[in-house]
Amino acid sequence: MNVKKILILAANPKDTNKLRLDEEVRNIQAALQRAKNREQFEIITEWAVRVEDLRRALLDHQPTIVHFSGHGSETTGLALENNSGQMQLVSGESLARLFKLFQNKIECVLLNACYSELQASAIHQYIDCVIGMKRPIGDVAAIEFAVGFYDALLAGSSYEDCFEVGCASIDLEGIPESETPVLLFRPRLSPASNKETETQINTEEYFAMSEKKSQPKNNGGISQSVSGGTVHGGMQAAIGNNNQQTMTNQAMPTGKQPTKEEAIQMLAEIEQMIRSTELLADTKEEAIMYLGVAKMAIAKAEPNKALIATNLEGMAETLKNTSQNKIIWEKTKPVLLKVTDWLGQAVAGSLLGMLLK
Repeated sequence: MNVKKILILAANPKDTNKLRLDEEVRNIQAALQRAKNREQFEIITEWAVRVEDLRRALLDHQPTIVHFSGHGSETTGLALENNSGQMQLVSGESLARLFKLFQNKIECVLLNACYSELQASAIHQYIDCVIGMKRPIGDVAAIEFAVGFYDALLAGSSYEDCFEVGCASIDLEGIPESETPVLLFRPRLSPASNKETETQINTEEYFAMSEKKSQPKNNGGISQSVSGGTVHGGMQAAIGNNNQQTMTNQAMPTGKQPTKEEAIQMLAEIEQMIRSTELLADTKEEAIMYLGVAKMAIAKAEPNKALIATNLEGMAETLKNTSQNKIIWEKTKPVLLKVTDWLGQAVAGSLLGMLLK
């Protein structure tokens, strides 16, 4: 059975106003206990979340839904904690960069924090369903929205309906804050495009889907922004280049398929190349961050090849687009091509297309 993990991240730094986060989490857990299909969900809670805790929690738990409870600070970001328990703000751009690494796994992000609309918008570049707050929200309203949202989710409702139930729950309590939550939503691609392995799909169909999937802002679907139950949005179209989307089997790397151990060694070789090459600090950090997630995923007993491919693609884009040292891209390409042999054509489709252009 495919269990959906709900990761609840709570942060209430010492130098911020006290929030009723424990009550919010307790009520969400109670909603799970009441649910008839509770075996289909798992709630994981992380308290006093620091920046490194956020990263590690996403890596360790691979959640389907991420729920943040705490403070927001309008244009400056969400309030996490530092090692002393004081406030450490994290910008929307930084959050988006992190969530991009998990876009094939995470379906929904709920930022139950004041002034979190900007952060929600940044994350929505990569996550299909994101909820934020466009103004301050009181403790009671935040709790009512969360409980309504999860009551609906655990009853089998869609994310859009869960949002509406959450807003209605605020209204039912007579609280004039039901227009505060904002939903940013677009339909997900068909499940076939998100499988870790897809052996039956042909190459041309795969690349057509990959082209759409790689452009989250223009994914050929309906992009909606919903505020307090009101829908805003319109159709978005993406026009692809068929010559870039089509590839024959003859273009695939040939030879004996590498073992997992050999693929691990190849990633270590790429890391050594990156570290020994003169690059801008931000470029090197970004490339190594993507590679680090891929290395952690491949080291597991059952590696998530889709996650590995996504992060290697992110690393490849970073190296390919660097204007400081083009040699690093040419040096890593042949090694990455060997890694795609291990990943398989269906999983490594977008990465392979980039390497063979």
